[in-house]
Amino acid sequence: MTSFVGNAALEAWLGDALKAEAVSVEGAGKLSGGAIQESWGLDVRADGAALALVLRRDAEGTIEASRSREEEHELVSAAWRAGVAVPKPVGFCRDPAVAGRPFAVVERVAGVGYGPKIVRDVTLGGDRAALGRDLGRQLARIHAIEPDARLAGVLGPKPADPARAEVALMRARLDDMGIERPGLEWGLRWAEVNAPAPGEVVLSHQDFRTGNFLVDASGLTAILDWEFAGWSDPMADLGWFCARCWRFSRPDLEAGGISDRTPFYAGYAEASGRTIEPARVHWWEVMAHIRWAVIALQQGKRQASGAEALSLALTARIADPVELNLLRMTAPGAVA
Repeated sequence: MTSFVGNAALEAWLGDALKAEAVSVEGAGKLSGGAIQESWGLDVRADGAALALVLRRDAEGTIEASRSREEEHELVSAAWRAGVAVPKPVGFCRDPAVAGRPFAVVERVAGVGYGPKIVRDVTLGGDRAALGRDLGRQLARIHAIEPDARLAGVLGPKPADPARAEVALMRARLDDMGIERPGLEWGLRWAEVNAPAPGEVVLSHQDFRTGNFLVDASGLTAILDWEFAGWSDPMADLGWFCARCWRFSRPDLEAGGISDRTPFYAGYAEASGRTIEPARVHWWEVMAHIRWAVIALQQGKRQASGAEALSLALTARIADPVELNLLRMTAPGAVA
């Protein structure tokens, strides 16, 4: 593993990125989370001033759906310019000799990001209805981003039918693993039959959920983890955020275990000008469970192939309860 403290190449790169003459990395520690990416907290001194930064690079193994760190850097930079609550980007380094692998650096933002703790500890996030509304507003701001030519090159063409494209993608990924999961096959068939008609397509975060944002005692401080972002139906992010699998110990609080849906939907509708379509959101909630189960199974395959073991093995076990939720949501007579 490449050392960060005393790394002359890293310090030189940071000097260029920060436009500072004298830079030293005085401390480094791996941040929790990140089975797909690694995040390292760096304590840096630049021209005498103390800075707290985060260096983000690929983990030893990743999954097909994850974007590169360079692509994620472009997305975070676009979000920053659009006024979304994200950490301020510092720069991206392509040279693997500097820190072992290509990496992006952002300013470190204070806050708690562990989803179960955020849901459980009501001293975090301030007023929960206000937090739900703010999250809705931030999501609307993401959906309003108009990519420039550089980001458009990262995103590629818009899908004509995001819903059916998502069904096809999840079916292909399940088939590629060679895993037989009748519950997921049922869910995919249900999604195919009930897919909403094509509509508006926007830049979607695609992992907007509790656990991927930071809060302090007063409210939201940053939205993180942009490695899955791409084009989709605007209701897709709402469905992902409200999916039962991201409510943790508060399944009764349907907006991410934070609040009920009302303030979250209201914040989004007010800031975006869109009308929330409950049936469409429900369809994307079903797809959220399918997608999360597929990702969990992919992580299990990584573990079985010899990648880092414990967290991946535990993630793979999540597929079973997620599949059960999926069956309940799609049972005949289930209410959207």
